Amino acid sequence: MISRQIETLIQLSKTAHHLHQLHTLFLKTSLDHNTYIISRFILTSLSISLHFTRSLFNNLPVTPPLFAYNTLIRAYTKTSCPIESIKLFDEMLKTGLRPDNFTYPFVVKACGRCLLIGIGGSVHSLIFKVGLDSDKYIGNTLLRMYAACKEIDFAKAVFEEMPVRDVVSWSSMIAGFVACDSPSDALKVFHPMKLANENPNSVTLVSLVSACTSLINVRAGESIHSYAVVNGLELDVALGTALVEMYSKCGHVEKAFKVFNLMREKNLQSWTIMISGLADNGRGNDAISLFAKTIQTGLKPDSISFSAILSACSHLGLVDEGKNYFDEMARVYNIKPTMEHYGCMVDMLGRAGLIEEAYHIIRNMPTEPNAVILRSFLGACRNHGQVLCLDDNLGKLLLKLEPELGANYVLAASVSSLSGNWDTAAELMVAINQKGLNKVPGCSWVKVNDGSAEEMSKETAA
Repeated sequence: MISRQIETLIQLSKTAHHLHQLHTLFLKTSLDHNTYIISRFILTSLSISLHFTRSLFNNLPVTPPLFAYNTLIRAYTKTSCPIESIKLFDEMLKTGLRPDNFTYPFVVKACGRCLLIGIGGSVHSLIFKVGLDSDKYIGNTLLRMYAACKEIDFAKAVFEEMPVRDVVSWSSMIAGFVACDSPSDALKVFHPMKLANENPNSVTLVSLVSACTSLINVRAGESIHSYAVVNGLELDVALGTALVEMYSKCGHVEKAFKVFNLMREKNLQSWTIMISGLADNGRGNDAISLFAKTIQTGLKPDSISFSAILSACSHLGLVDEGKNYFDEMARVYNIKPTMEHYGCMVDMLGRAGLIEEAYHIIRNMPTEPNAVILRSFLGACRNHGQVLCLDDNLGKLLLKLEPELGANYVLAASVSSLSGNWDTAAELMVAINQKGLNKVPGCSWVKVNDGSAEEMSKETAA
């Protein structure tokens, strides 16, 4: 009777104050020795305060039950400190408790999130020893862990050894190949998946579309899009956004925009990717218009959104608009400019021939510019023949950041020549030969019969 009353009180707890009151009651009545009550209390308290729950857990007068360990381990995998799950697992083993099929998946997930392949492998060995390697849920988690750690061969081995696979298994394998930069292999998994009569879901298709995006293979992307339509799969936010990005990256911005307009629900990422797609395909004015509509919908643009719109302004040569967005980003939305934002500004001003202003941006950056910004600025100086404000240290910094890239020496030498520093230019060209460097030739890409893009030719290096 008392146990039922206590359970009712636990279920009614909604605030940290309630938790402290119950904890005081447990201490007075020695209910903190009752492992069942403690397990129920920990399960409820986690949804209110992880800090309180961990403190309670650490100060129990008895060894916490397996359920309490599992509950806390699972909770930490969802936080920014998944390493705590691994620490709790290690602590649990020392108590003599035996992990079960509910323990291992979350420990493995924590290893994947922390990229601890060594510990993950050790946990995998434990799983094998206790005979849980055939557990489908554990197998799926192991697969994802190895993929997260970029060990795609291990992930593939886990997949192939699974006695039973479900849609999660197939989807995880496909996503793993995409994450490990093997998009072609990801697409190859789709056919045997269908032969196994396993119907892909939206998550599967998102990974497949991402593979097509990486390959710039619009034909395969269209095939997957058609599969979704024919089989009545809903165009949810994730799938719709993936299709928008795929069509945009493949140069089919009209199709991307059509998908975008068909999406019933859009998040900020959907709008941002569409804006980037328009900008990258020469429709900067439409990108700016869509950015305004994004704000009108009530969405608050983030750092990535401003990178997209600043890039659009750069490609269009809309300097005043770009300056306004850059100012608005910090003043209105309190977003601190990142290296990418500064890069967009330098690129935009450099393209417009506003070398002095671009130099002012670099000089006032809170951190040292990266190689991309330096190349953009020096390239603008060379292209516009303006070296009045050129700081020799910028060229030296570029070579310091990327000393093995021959193109940097060629660029620095070109700018030195423009400023009349012929000796410096000559020294740089000699350095290229002494270091055995080459300027990587530019290359052209064309679409072939299967819709993919292939490198067809390279220009001669200067």
